[in-house]
Amino acid sequence: MSVKSCEKIEKSQVVLTIEVGAPEFEAAIEKAYQKMRKKINVPGFRPGKAPRKIIEGMYGSGVFYQDAIDELYPTAYAQAVEQEGLDPVAYPKVEVLEVGKDGFTFKALVTVRPPFEIGNYKGLTASKEEVEITAEDVENELKPYIQRATRLVNVEREAKEGDTVLIDFEGFKDGVPFEGGKGENHALELGSHSFIPGFEEGVVGMKPGDEKDLDVTFPEEYTPELAGKAVVFKVKVHEVKEPQAPVVDDEFAKDVSEFETLEEFKKSLGDKLLDSKTKSAQQEYENAVIEQLVGNMEADIPDAMVEVQLDKLMEDFSMRLSNQGMKMEDYLAMMGATPESMRASARPTAQRQVEVDLALTAVADAESITISDEELEEELKKIAGEYKLELDEVKRAIPVEDMKRDLRLRKASELVMAEAKVGEAPKKEEAEEKPK
Repeated sequence: MSVKSCEKIEKSQVVLTIEVGAPEFEAAIEKAYQKMRKKINVPGFRPGKAPRKIIEGMYGSGVFYQDAIDELYPTAYAQAVEQEGLDPVAYPKVEVLEVGKDGFTFKALVTVRPPFEIGNYKGLTASKEEVEITAEDVENELKPYIQRATRLVNVEREAKEGDTVLIDFEGFKDGVPFEGGKGENHALELGSHSFIPGFEEGVVGMKPGDEKDLDVTFPEEYTPELAGKAVVFKVKVHEVKEPQAPVVDDEFAKDVSEFETLEEFKKSLGDKLLDSKTKSAQQEYENAVIEQLVGNMEADIPDAMVEVQLDKLMEDFSMRLSNQGMKMEDYLAMMGATPESMRASARPTAQRQVEVDLALTAVADAESITISDEELEEELKKIAGEYKLELDEVKRAIPVEDMKRDLRLRKASELVMAEAKVGEAPKKEEAEEKPK
């Protein structure tokens, strides 16, 4: 392999012209022949026994060229990148320029890490919410438990909003029943707006045993055959039930939690809420600091770099769907989306991730952050413990350089946050100011 030229072009792209010589190409052709000969039928020869010259005579001298090129170019490309000291950040675009018995030449369009400068990254300031929990907050946390323990009890009175009624109903248009307009022993919560406008309002005031005709009109945004049409629903009420909330005392606390008293239960709810809000406030503070860090960076990010990050996001999402027993195509159909629209919606996230990655890389470079073998080993052991895997399994699954890179960026982030301060955030104009 030899690099014939290395030309820098715009937008952090480099064009490599790489030549692979005859000896390497011949060895790859022979390997392709050995691999493919059993699949090629040649009259007069048993499968796998036809000489290479015979096959080339039948199908052309270049019959094995493509397989040989596919075998050789990844290694040749990697060697060329290393030789030229390039830092690729996206998949190369490869084009074969010429090929023959003396070898082949190909061109690789390489997107490299763009030049970037980082301004101030120490002493960044951002506001941080002061977290406090009020008695009202605790009561709101208690409400779902009360709602789950609330029971419906029969009452002999007129139905009102908030009650649940057990009804029979049937709808008629011009005196003729229409499809989907009938129900028996249907439980309807009045005020839920689960029926068309006017229906629930018409049931309010009815008692058990009452029957009534309701004149209602379907909304314009409805099925074509009923949109905007006036209909009559014949309704009979069997039961009226009102929600009966539990007595919120120590016995209630015992029933819905592991605590013996209501006071202990409320304290636990308050503590959990405080912890959740504290973590949320810390996350928002850290995001604001990183936002400033990115704002202090100057970089012209190549589109290809964002596309690679988009690919990762799509792959990760597809894997999560698969773990839930769903295929990506089924999810897209359910959401009425396409792969293109999904990628478009995820692009801002991918762009943001690339920006943060570059900014933290700049910090790591400025601070000469490195990852020792001991640190790498500890992280791998931690992952093995979390997922209950053998250490060797984790080492085989995770590329070492990728892990070192992630740890390096984590260290950079920790350094930025350690140096950051809670205070008034800089004005937007100042935050967006780029280094000179």
